[in-house]
Formats: sequence, C-alpha cells, structure tokens
Amino acid sequence: MTDKRPPLSRSRHTICPLSGYQHGWHKLVALVDLDGTRIPMTLRRIYWWQIALAALFALAGACRQARGQVVPLTSGPVLPIYRALRNLGLDPQQVYKIREAGIDREDIHLWLNDGVIAFTQAVDGRITGAYFEGDGELLVRPPDRRERASLGLFTGLGVLEEHFSSVYLRFNDHTADELRQYLRPFSDAAGFVARNNLRARQTSEIDAMRLAISFTSERDAVAINGSPVSNDTLLHARVASPRLGTFDVYFDSLAPEQIVVGQVRTANDQPYYDLWMSFRMRSIRKAQSDGSQFHGPTGPSWMRDSFQVSAFKIDAAIEPSLSLSADAVLDGVVQRGGPRILLFELSRFLQVKSVATDGQPLEFIQNETIEGTQLSRRGNDLVAVVFPAPLKTGQRLQVHFVYAGSVLTDAGGGLFYVGARGTWYPNRGIAMAQYDITFRFPRAYTLVATGKQVTLEHGPTNSTGHWISDGAIPIAGFNLGRYLRTASKAGEVEIFSYATGEVEDKIPQVEPTPAAPSVTPGVSTEGVKSATAPAPTRRLSTSGTQVAQNAAETITQLSKMLGPYPFGSLALTQRPGSDSQGWPGMIFLSTYVYLTPEQRAATHVTAADDILYGGVMLSHEIAHQWFGDRVSWASYHEQWLMEAIANYLALMLLEERRPADMQVMLGTYRQLLATTSKAGLKNVEAGPVTLGVRLSSYKFPAGYEIITYGRGTWLLHMLREMFRDASRTSVTPSGSDEVFVGILRSIYQRYQEKEITNDEFEAEFESALPKSLWFENRRSLDWFFDGWVNGTVFPRLEFKDARFTSGSGKTSVSAILRQIDAPDDLVTSVPVYGIVGTDKVYLGRVFAEGAETRFTLPAPPGVRRLSLDPYQTVLTAP
Repeated sequence: MTDKRPPLSRSRHTICPLSGYQHGWHKLVALVDLDGTRIPMTLRRIYWWQIALAALFALAGACRQARGQVVPLTSGPVLPIYRALRNLGLDPQQVYKIREAGIDREDIHLWLNDGVIAFTQAVDGRITGAYFEGDGELLVRPPDRRERASLGLFTGLGVLEEHFSSVYLRFNDHTADELRQYLRPFSDAAGFVARNNLRARQTSEIDAMRLAISFTSERDAVAINGSPVSNDTLLHARVASPRLGTFDVYFDSLAPEQIVVGQVRTANDQPYYDLWMSFRMRSIRKAQSDGSQFHGPTGPSWMRDSFQVSAFKIDAAIEPSLSLSADAVLDGVVQRGGPRILLFELSRFLQVKSVATDGQPLEFIQNETIEGTQLSRRGNDLVAVVFPAPLKTGQRLQVHFVYAGSVLTDAGGGLFYVGARGTWYPNRGIAMAQYDITFRFPRAYTLVATGKQVTLEHGPTNSTGHWISDGAIPIAGFNLGRYLRTASKAGEVEIFSYATGEVEDKIPQVEPTPAAPSVTPGVSTEGVKSATAPAPTRRLSTSGTQVAQNAAETITQLSKMLGPYPFGSLALTQRPGSDSQGWPGMIFLSTYVYLTPEQRAATHVTAADDILYGGVMLSHEIAHQWFGDRVSWASYHEQWLMEAIANYLALMLLEERRPADMQVMLGTYRQLLATTSKAGLKNVEAGPVTLGVRLSSYKFPAGYEIITYGRGTWLLHMLREMFRDASRTSVTPSGSDEVFVGILRSIYQRYQEKEITNDEFEAEFESALPKSLWFENRRSLDWFFDGWVNGTVFPRLEFKDARFTSGSGKTSVSAILRQIDAPDDLVTSVPVYGIVGTDKVYLGRVFAEGAETRFTLPAPPGVRRLSLDPYQTVLTAP
C-alpha cells in the first residue's frame, strides 16, 4: 500500500481508526503551502490514526482477570455489557481515602500519595475503573534515544516524572484488589461522586470496546521470563497534571508496543493525538524477540492472529443515486482461538444491515448511539461482530455482511470520487487475500476495479462486471465515471487510462494556505482551495493517451531495474483533486496529471508542482506496484521505506530525462525540512523517519509528509551516492548505479508478498557494502542508521586548515572537516573534491565523526582548493 505526494510521495492506505495503525494505500498530492512554503503532501486523516491509536492499541481480546480466574462471558448478548462499560459511573459505596499506594506495570510506575479514590460501578461483578483526586506521581522512563527525543519534543523532559492532581484509571486485571490494603474510610462519598461522576462517565467510553472484548474472550496465561502471567493486562491512566495538562498512559500486554503515552491537542482546528512515547515493555525488550510483535501494516498482532481473511467474495450494486449496496462474504481461518468478538473496518458512511455465519445471524455493534453530526467528524468505523462462543484455533469461518450507504460523490464533468477507497467493504486491515468481485452499475458509466475483468455484460439500463484478483493482493478498490478509455502496452502488460472529457466542476487551485490533514471524505482540502478551473483547463481530450504511453515507458524502465511488473495489467483512473493513490494493478490519478503543462500553468501551479504532476507522480505510483503492493512494511516504523523507495525510483527516472528537475525536487525537500511550522520549530525536528505517522502532531501538522517523503528520499539519495562513489574506476570514473539498483532488486525478489523491517533493509545494503564504506573497519551501516535514519540531524559542513603538500611526484591534501549543529557521535560519509582550474576532481570520501575530523587524501597535481560535497549528495542544512 502506498501514498502519493509531490516530491514527497505516497502512502497507500486509508486510516484505520481502531487498529492503531494507518493502513492507507499509496497516495501523492501537490506541493501545498506550509506556512508560506510549498510542500508535497499526502492526503490522509492521520489525526484519526493518532486519536484512535492509544485507545485502539488495545482492542484485542482474552481475559483472565484478577488473581482469581474470572469466567468469561462465553455466551449470550454482548451489547448490554458493552453499554454498561461505556456509560460507567462511580460507585458511592466505594469511595475511600488512600495513602502511599503504588501501581507498577513494567516501565510504568504510579503512586497515589494522598487523596480520595472512588471505584466505578461493577459490571458483571468486576470493577474496571477508579477515579483518584489528590497528590500523585507518575514515572515512565523511555528506553532509548529515539523515544527520549520524542518525549522531549512534547514535554521538554528526558524522563516522564510528573506530579498529578487527578487520574482516571481503567483496567481489566487485579488493580482494584491491589489497592485495597491502602484504603481508609471517607466521610463525604456523596459529594465526591457528585463532583466527579460526569467526568468518569464521559471517559469510560474510551476503553469500553477493549474491555468488552476482554470480558468475552478465553485465553490461557502465558510465560514471560519463566513466570506465568495473564496475556491480557490493560491499564489506562488518564492523568491530569498542572504542568502538562491531561494526557494518557497505556499499558496493554497485547499491543505490539505495550507502553503508549500521548495527548490530544489541536492545531488549525484539527485534533491530533500526539504520541509522546510508544515502546515495548521491559520484559519483552530483555527477552529474545520471536518476531511476533509486528505482523505487518494491519497493526496490532491480535488483528491478524485471531482471524486471517484469505478470500473475499463481494456482490455490489451502485444505484443512479450513487448509493452502494453489497453482500460481502469473507473466508478465513482463526489463527488464535479465544475471542468471541472480531473487529472489522468499514466506512462510516456505510450501515451494516446484517452479519451471519453458517446461515446464523450474529450480533454486531456499529455506531452505537453516535449522531449523524458526529459521524461526519469521524474516521472509518470499526464494526464489532459477536460470535455465539469463543472461536477455536484452526476454525474456518465464513462471515457474511449485508450493508449499504453512500461512498460515492459526483465531482462533475462525469467524474466520481470513491470517498472510502479502502473501506467500502468490511476488512481486517491490509493483508494478502484473493478477491472475487461483481459490480452492477448504471450503463451510462464505466467502472474500473482491481483485478482482472473476466466478464462485462450490458443490459438495458445496467451493466454487470466481474473481476478476479491476479493472485493474492492486499486490498481492493474501484472507481466510476463517464470515462474515455485509451490503451498502451509495455511488453505483454496492458495499460488502460480512464479519463473524462473534461475536469471536475471544482478543481483545486494551489493557494498559499496552511497544510492540514483532510478530515472529511471526498475531494481533499489539504493545502488547496477549490475554485472553478480557468477555461484552458476544461478539456482533457487527448491527455489520456499520453498518460497511458508515459505509464508504459515507466513500467518498461522499472521492469529493467527491478524485475517484471508484478500484475497482469495496469488501470489508470482519473480522480478529482490534487492527490493520487496507488493500488495493486490500479492507480487513482489526479486530474492534474492529465493536464498539459500549459493547462497546469493556467491553474497557477508552481514550478515544483508542475514537475511533480508532469514527471514524478505517475512514476511514483507505478513504483509502488513493486514496493508497497508486492513488498510491504513490517510496522509503522518501516512505512517510510516504501514511500522513500518509490519516490526515489521516480526521481531516478526523472533524472534520466531531466536531471535539473531532479535537483529541483531534492532542493524542495531540503527547503521544506528547513522551514518552520506554526509552532516556530524547524520541520526537520518533527522526528526521525522511523516514527512514521507519529510525526504528524499539533506542533507539526505536516510532519509525516515532510519527513517521510522529504528526509526519506534524501536518505535513499545518500545511500545511492555512497555506493556510486565506491564504484568509481578508471573505466567508470563517475561511478555506477549497478550495485545500488541491484540491492533494490534483491530486496524486491526476497520480500515479495512479505514485510520488511528496518534491520532487514540495513542488512541487505550491508551485504553488498564495499570496503571503502566500512567505518572503523567494520562491514556495517549502523553509523548511518543510528545517526541519519533514527535521528533528525541536519548539519552544516565546512573545512578549515587545508594544507597541500607535494613530493616525489605526489600531491596530498589534509584538512579538518567540521560538522556544525550535529551531535558529538554523528558519523557522515562526505565526498571531497579538489578544484583544478574550473574542474572539480573527486578525491575520495571522508568519514566525519563528531565535531571535527582531520583527514588526508591523495590529490592530482594542480589542486590548490577543496570543495565539500559540491554536487549536494549529503543532506545538509541550506
């Protein structure tokens, strides 16, 4: 999956609000303005991922509660339990004074020094919450430099050691019993409950579904470091601190990263969930990793472990009103037994009518008590499906959904927009599966879908098409319009371009407006303003043919670099707005790509945007067919890899045709990193690429786009140029891309239909690391990944004290290379050139370590001046 963005390119996946990970498809949009600077932005409701992450990291099931084993609700309806857990008040009979009490959960330490505590009402005989008011302390120590830096960005602290005045606790374990020994009678229970009961009820909704799943699941205890413990332990503390405000601390033993600390903040009227820290608990960090913590872009392992869908059969109908009704049958196997509740993602604009298995209706929970006005502000929904009994490992399931709603919008000009491109059918996140899809739709329109079209029949008013996926693919989509079809070929690969005869009614005009995540479906408003397009842009008569031809050339070039195109065909379908999005075998392509340079100029795009639409966006999305659609990332920490690789491949192709334009793109990324957000911080400080969607925060609304696409692309550029310089010989004095491209080809071949980690990516480059790139005589790129990939460094380079010596027919130069605004342990491979007349002569690369490094290099006769990195191959501050 991937996304697209202007130079910053793409990311495919739609937000998965409840899974804790974004699983959108690649997408790329125009360079929109960021505080006065144009920036390539990806369109996604990232803030929804963030808001949901803390609450949803948990949504897994399995409960052994308290020190005694509580029998789970293995039968009967769940909705009453869920409602009780969601609207839970304080119990006037359970209000106490409390002193010197402590709660420890691995890396989290809570002390209730002196105050009053009220427990929540019991649900099914279990206490699941408490509200404390008084003097308390919290201690959470981040485990590494990356998490310390993230915490410091939001709090100014290296360790979260904070006094608080109140805390709301939610738990599924023995916490209530744990606190009993510290309790004393309290005389004003009624007054305490009256002041705080509403707050408790409002907060109880956050963890209700998590606890409902826990209440209804069966799962045995597991051993950690030899000691048996419950494999489902949840503690959520909503802390009110005089200095930091209200923030959340989560411990969830089932989450991929069990410790999560974050806070809701607002920027540009958009809510963000700022993740201060997110990491694995201490016992797992110490234990040997078994690779089970991350199972891919679906997010928390419980989603894929509990039920893995292997096949979708969908029968859908689109009415002239653009409403969609569908039957979807999902086949799969239960990977880990125990839960009664499975969660499925579905667009918030689709309403489930029924769910069944083996012909038996199932209880389901969707949008419980949510009003329409609230729906318009939400991300995608999670539908909770309740089974009659806990599922068994190895059990085959066939789940049948019937649902309907409106996910299509008429953009004008015969062009329609599928607002729920990834969630128009119930799914459990991005995972490889077979798709068999039938669409019935008005005959006046053309429908394009992922997969191979096996039949298309036309009736008097409707057409019926049948598509089957070309092997297992991660996600399926469609688009609809009054299209004109043009075709081209790249070898045996057929390319079809579907475009309307004219642009949509409202085409986004690039304006100097702040960039902010899109919050509603439909045409994006991220960094652009909709306005009627100038007359010269109305017609798209022949552009579809040119786009198809460009796509064929791109596929031919990338196939030579990476291997055969992964799918049987490619469909390009016009979509309104400024962004594009790549799917397996199908690309939603911005109208701007279909415009000629003259037509784009009439919409007042910048020079960089024109390069993006005319030379990068299409190639970027096609590159995702290899990296993103066939090779995927192992967790949100690796999502940058797919975006950076796809974007850099697009720039390499651009360089072959228009090398100056590639430099414009790299320069644009550099400038974006150097600009400041509205919070007054340089965007480069948003964090390292490995923080993924955590990079977007109230301080850096465009942080994900700028870092992932901008810095990520530069990191690939640095690697490529290091390998090019290492390959210089008398035959190839300028170096060769053979090794660099060979590594990417090897990665693709090795990880097809698999997920890659940062460590595996590093190992692939290390396996081909030439001796000249060994630092301290070690065949390792740790220095690059530690300082550059996992850091935010943006140094300036200069040299001083240059000395030239000659003797015995040889010349050498020595100097001190300085890294300014860099940490003391930063290591950088810097190319050094000598100036002979007007020529720049490559002398070699120097490993700069820390603030100053003395080096000596041989030089040809006549060199009397030095130049550091004159061709700008190292990411340095402008």
